[in-house]
Amino acid sequence: MAKDPWTDPDPQRGDFDAELTAADPRDAQVVEAGSGGKVTIVVSLEGEDAKRLQRIAAERGQRPGEVVAALLRDA
Repeated sequence: MAKDPWTDPDPQRGDFDAELTAADPRDAQVVEAGSGGKVTIVVSLEGEDAKRLQRIAAERGQRPGEVVAALLRDA
């Protein structure tokens, strides 16, 4: 059975080379290891999903971004 780097707990060097080659260079930034770089994830919701997120945030007494951050940490 072939390995799937997207689900493998230990992806190897080169596993995502095809995706990186196909990506628009404007969508990626190369950062040297140990440079203190950070990952930023942009989440865009609209319609019913946005309303649900706002409701959850209000129930928790948080901002929508705080709810998303908590969900990502817990994932």
